Amino acid sequence: MPIPSLDRVEAADAVPASTDVVIIGGGIAGVTAAFFLAEKGIRTVVCEKGRFAGEQSSRNWGWVRQMGRDRAELPLAIESLRLWRQLEPRWGIDAGFRQTGIVYAFRAGEDEEGLANWVESAEQHQLPIRRLDRTAIQRLLPGIAPDFHVAYHTADDGRAEPSKAVSAIAKAARERGAVLVADCAVRSIERKAGRVSAVITEKGETACSAAIVAGGVWSRLFLGNLGVTFPQLKLLGTAMRIETAAELPQMPVGGSDFAFRKRIDGGYTVSRRNASLVPIVPDSFRLFTQFLPTLKTSWRELRLRVGKQFFTELAMPRHWSADAITPFERFRILDPAPRPALNRAGLENTIRAFPAFGDARITHQWAGFIDAMPDGIPVIAPVPLVPGLFISSGYSGHGFGIGPGAGRLMADIVAGDNPLVDPAPFGLERFGMRNRA
Repeated sequence: MPIPSLDRVEAADAVPASTDVVIIGGGIAGVTAAFFLAEKGIRTVVCEKGRFAGEQSSRNWGWVRQMGRDRAELPLAIESLRLWRQLEPRWGIDAGFRQTGIVYAFRAGEDEEGLANWVESAEQHQLPIRRLDRTAIQRLLPGIAPDFHVAYHTADDGRAEPSKAVSAIAKAARERGAVLVADCAVRSIERKAGRVSAVITEKGETACSAAIVAGGVWSRLFLGNLGVTFPQLKLLGTAMRIETAAELPQMPVGGSDFAFRKRIDGGYTVSRRNASLVPIVPDSFRLFTQFLPTLKTSWRELRLRVGKQFFTELAMPRHWSADAITPFERFRILDPAPRPALNRAGLENTIRAFPAFGDARITHQWAGFIDAMPDGIPVIAPVPLVPGLFISSGYSGHGFGIGPGAGRLMADIVAGDNPLVDPAPFGLERFGMRNRA
């Protein structure tokens, strides 16, 4: 069965003749940017080629964490958590956020070095992280198997609901004046004197002075047609919803080979952790040099696969005119098949960690593509050679949790306001590429 019910977004049927900013993509990166731009009084249009939150933004685990974030990304994760906490009391947005804490647990012999090293970064930012011994683990997580000998707990992390968060934020953006248009692929961008002057969609043209590419796994293809090189590949994640009668932790818990999160519908989202599938596609060869360091350090967590996706993308045009039907219209929503064997392994590993899951019944299974960058850090930045063009993409599996902070940062950059955090770590220039735009 596919993902559980996704809250729908009321959308307009047409694009306006003009606006200030057009956002390309209706996932969490695009919708949060729209919300904060609308808060600033900036006229904003969001164009989504299919359904709002139809791809990765509704298919992720729903974790909202600071724990384990890259040092470059940690300040944004901290600010994003603050915004998650404010969504409902300040703006009336019910995204299903619960501040439950998060735990990563390790058995003897499992690699905790990365998190142990991360504690130093956490302490520099005064984050409430605790290292738990065997006794403390049993107190915090009753029912966990006794062979877990160390764990890390961040009490102020939490969880939210992917099936409703984007829809709720989109509704709030619309109430503040943003125009949301679904089933509306953006084909290209027009420029005058080198600057963005309009966006061309399948439903017509909208004059604007800025455009934000927040297309998730589609961003590289769209930008490539504009002459902008964006070194992004895709990973495939698979997950499931289960039901159980057992009383289990309310907080998300992850081990070396499992992860789960309590859902507000009463079930749990469960997945096999550290087992992302890597579809081999033509871009894998084009970007091999950039991604080789990641492959060398993370090969145990990645599973390379050759399948029909290679031939689908091989046949896909990489350049088109503004009046041509684009791949975005031919593939409205990427809905890859789940991987039942990998899901079963994730559930079996979860049962070994928490035997009370033994009565679990799988109700839904799904998969989703993840936009990934060579360094695992997104780009939230202007495109230097195209004034008025901005990118918010490449979130590498972190986009949902840092979504509100990323949207606020993007809005600050576009508006020319003081940024929420230092934007330097998220610049496009760090890849040292020369674009021909």
